[in-house]
Amino acid sequence: MLFNSLSFLLLFLPVCLVAFFSIGRFSLKAGQAFLGLASIIFYSWLGFAFLPLLVISILFNYSIGRMIARQEEGDVRARMMLAFGVITNLAALFYYKYMFDFTTWLGLHIGHPDIAFGSAILPLGISFFTFTQIGFLVDSAAGLTKSQNFVEYVLFVTFFPHVIAGPILHHREMMPQFRQRETYHFNLNNFSIGLAIFTIGLAKKVLIADNCFRPYVASTFQPHIHLTTAAAWSGVLSYFLQLYFDFSGYSEMAIGLARMFNITFPANFDSPYKAANVIDFWQRWHISLTRFLTLYVYSPVSLALNRRMVTRYGIITSAKLKIPHIFATLVAFPTILTMTLAGVWHGSGLQYLVFGILHGIYLTIAHAWKTWGPKPAKNVSIFRARLVLSGKILLTCIAVLIGQVFFRAPSLMVAWNVLKAMVGIHGTELAASTQIGMVETMIKDGWMIITHHPTLVRIDKMAVYGLGNALTIISGLFVVWTFPNILQVFGKYAPSLTKIRSKPAIFPLEWKPTVIWGLALGILLIIAILDMSGSTEFLYFQF
Repeated sequence: MLFNSLSFLLLFLPVCLVAFFSIGRFSLKAGQAFLGLASIIFYSWLGFAFLPLLVISILFNYSIGRMIARQEEGDVRARMMLAFGVITNLAALFYYKYMFDFTTWLGLHIGHPDIAFGSAILPLGISFFTFTQIGFLVDSAAGLTKSQNFVEYVLFVTFFPHVIAGPILHHREMMPQFRQRETYHFNLNNFSIGLAIFTIGLAKKVLIADNCFRPYVASTFQPHIHLTTAAAWSGVLSYFLQLYFDFSGYSEMAIGLARMFNITFPANFDSPYKAANVIDFWQRWHISLTRFLTLYVYSPVSLALNRRMVTRYGIITSAKLKIPHIFATLVAFPTILTMTLAGVWHGSGLQYLVFGILHGIYLTIAHAWKTWGPKPAKNVSIFRARLVLSGKILLTCIAVLIGQVFFRAPSLMVAWNVLKAMVGIHGTELAASTQIGMVETMIKDGWMIITHHPTLVRIDKMAVYGLGNALTIISGLFVVWTFPNILQVFGKYAPSLTKIRSKPAIFPLEWKPTVIWGLALGILLIIAILDMSGSTEFLYFQF
């Protein structure tokens, strides 16, 4: 049962809303219990076979968290239990995400391929509910979580708008909301805001990500395919926009669903393709993951290294940070380490490792530029300032685009093949093999009815196909770069717990509870529902 499915929209969601507010009106604890049970049913509907793993994970982490909370802050037993809990969670994550690929790789490289022992289906949402609970354990050890009962904890972990693909939540942000009596009383304003945000997110996923860009992507990232420059850029730019609208659509649907239940989520998406550098990009893209890695990986590592450097060099000032080996120790190393873990978190293939290292290098270069680069010129004209900003945004998008080739490709070899095609190594004309691959994709996805014989494809039809793709990409980039995001459109109504980084858009929009907005979004919702037959899972479900 996906957010973009009729069973969810017409059955699960309305029943859940009515029952939650009916029960919660009389008993807060009963309301919590119902919503936790409903969330478990939602998870089971998507993957019943993985329910035992989720239950075991909840029981284990709740028990460890309780034991940590009973200890004095800083007590060695608390640290040992924290280490045991974190290691156990990471071991489970490693087993399901990396063990089988690792043993296969190891067997091939040591000459014993027989040691590989099959494969495992990745449990839904394991990365997200594992990281959520690791954060809970760390916060418990730091004394940041108050006492809670088991029902509250189950609700915190399983609340259905986030359990499958985020955002990664923090206990100290969520549980105070679930403990407020007002949360369990129906609020028309919150419901209207939530429904409006959800509708826009659903339309992004169904009408734009799935229909406008997905059909162009598959043939680009296939093994053993001959790609030309035009075909490669077409496919990569299509994925660049598909991922944007798919992930932003999911993030907005999650925020909207939570708001219907009077819960405010942290934002996970804030116009990342408007970022002027890669540092800014990661503060806008998958915000909850960036925050998690910063709090629990980068900051502890950086702090430990900083303490060592202080004993040798004294307090590290901005001037001392310009010394190359100090910069490498305090900035480059923790940055590349953190982003390498971020890449590996997404998957076990070498392409994810390269993706993480590449972004670690990007971030290091960006920090180095801030440290040694020239200071921004003052008193420049508005035109020049906008021109420079546009150049920075374009450069950042190109860097991100290259990284996304590794992110999407099924292997390192395929990623390298696509990159070579993008720089023209395979030629600039549309080759016959590429054309046939595209046409087969169109037939499969119902984009064009043509002869069943691939050798009789007419060039004018391929030209129309290519022109349509180009116009779609240009339109998508225009929307991404000029229109406001949801946090801006609903800015007056505090749609998230996250501070908005984006500046006012070229074409500003502001949601208001008016008849015009209601009719427009109602029509959009109907169109999206009618077109959901071809919808797919969200791209981040695989992580």
